[in-house]
Amino acid sequence: LLNPFARMPVCGIVSWYNSTGLPDGPDMGPAIMGTILRMKVKVQGFIIFDSFGLETYKEFVGDMTGWLASGQVKYKEQIVDGLEQAPKALNDLLAGRNFGKMVVKVG
Repeated sequence: LLNPFARMPVCGIVSWYNSTGLPDGPDMGPAIMGTILRMKVKVQGFIIFDSFGLETYKEFVGDMTGWLASGQVKYKEQIVDGLEQAPKALNDLLAGRNFGKMVVKVG
């Protein structure tokens, strides 16, 4: 469902970092590549911090700090106890087996 000459941003594939193969299910790569070619789609990867400067980030931190303090924004975190659990916690994070922010509590 792409228009001719569409632009397709790609980001957020951190859960694939430790993958050793394709996800379960059919390999849609050839079909997607065919669509990209026929529809002349531009596919471009991006990293969010490449698009925003330090001043924008500082403004965001200021706004978000206030929203968190007021309860306007809530967050979830998953706390894992012990440094020895860090490798498993990282693997779980990269595989998407966590909820919210993954935190390893040490000490």
